[in-house]
Amino acid sequence: MSRIKAQPQLNRNQRTLARYVLLYGLLGAIAIVMLFPLLWLISTAFKSSSENIFQFPPQLLPSQPTVENFVQVWQTNPFGRYLFNSTLVAILTVTLNLLFCALAAYPLARLDFRGRDWMFTAIVATIMIPFQIVMIPLYILTVQLGMRNSYLGIIFPALASAFGIFLLRQAFQGVPKEMEEAARIDGCSELGLWWFVMLPAIRPALVTLAIFVFIGSWSDFLWPLIVIDRPEFYTLPLGVATLAGTFSLDWRLIAAGSVISIAPVILVFLLLQRYIVPTETASGVKG
Repeated sequence: MSRIKAQPQLNRNQRTLARYVLLYGLLGAIAIVMLFPLLWLISTAFKSSSENIFQFPPQLLPSQPTVENFVQVWQTNPFGRYLFNSTLVAILTVTLNLLFCALAAYPLARLDFRGRDWMFTAIVATIMIPFQIVMIPLYILTVQLGMRNSYLGIIFPALASAFGIFLLRQAFQGVPKEMEEAARIDGCSELGLWWFVMLPAIRPALVTLAIFVFIGSWSDFLWPLIVIDRPEFYTLPLGVATLAGTFSLDWRLIAAGSVISIAPVILVFLLLQRYIVPTETASGVKG
């Protein structure tokens, strides 16, 4: 009798194991497909001039690895300046975007005023408007404000975003009401409540938004291309684009410049990804 009972249990365990093997095998295959272009890019950046980068099947491990491509790109182009420009623009964009989005999202989430829901609906509706539609008006406004060929001109369109306001509003709504009431009883002002209680409570959402804004700012090519024509203000995407003409489409050098460009993004994501998923509601500090 016990042998008959053990048999169905064994079959269930085998089916469960087969499902897990199939699931993880499928996920692994998808991961390989998604990562292959990145692996090929890194491999190309380390290949010497004697290796064929377009052979089939592709050779991901260079037979003669070299860093000469990186040295040549760095020495013949002002990549240090491009890196500084991208870093400064990304830091300022993230800081200002978080500030303005948090200031806009807080009253939409926690304060009760007439037209609040309609205002939020109008803000979220702008997400559906492609950037190409507002690009020309933004450019005209940037020129009229005298911000062309400046860091502020690059940052200007990303000072706030509908997605950021939506994300932080949802996070603010998830903060327990008791924290807000306790802060008000202690005499905390509205601005102090926002700064000392609400912002620490939505830290995972802030970090998530910061990662998205950083990646978007760092990799943005179209807007800097439009608003900047002086090389001293070039960001890394524009600097990498100049390699195509400088080296007459030497893909090894272009790949090396691209690796330099994407390395900080990968590093930031690896450092901050553990903050994306919230584990518990942060404690507010009394103001």
